[in-house]
Amino acid sequence: MPTSGSTSAPLDLPEHLFVCIDHAGVAVPDLDAAIELYSTAFGMTLVHEETNEEQGVREAMMSVGGDADPTGGCVQLLAPLNEESTIAKFLDRSGPGLQQLAFRVRDVEKVSAILRERGLRLLYDAPKRGTSNSRVNFVHPKDAGGVLVELVEPAADAH
Repeated sequence: MPTSGSTSAPLDLPEHLFVCIDHAGVAVPDLDAAIELYSTAFGMTLVHEETNEEQGVREAMMSVGGDADPTGGCVQLLAPLNEESTIAKFLDRSGPGLQQLAFRVRDVEKVSAILRERGLRLLYDAPKRGTSNSRVNFVHPKDAGGVLVELVEPAADAH
């Protein structure tokens, strides 16, 4: 919210910032082994796999519902491409495990602006490419109770 003396008008706030929980991200050292575990032990279905050079990860989306429909929720498995990637650093610091909670949004730039206006820091000045050409940004964990919150605007042809 603007502070007293601010000349900028508050942004037009939507009724809800988030559409739904998009996925939970889990950092893993070996993507193939994690896909096997989540498929065999938990009955999840692999719905998408890709390498994202910009983010430094190899990733897989696993459908929680056991079918190929990711709208029922997903677990995103994230393995590092190199030692400098964010996921490699997370694994070194914390070991494998829950790394992020992602919320689906309709307009990542608008939601980012609203969150900044509310005093939260975002990791990127502008959205970056995420899974399946989505647009993403992240709320700094220190501003979100220790949780890395991802904002996901799906590509126009997704969901």
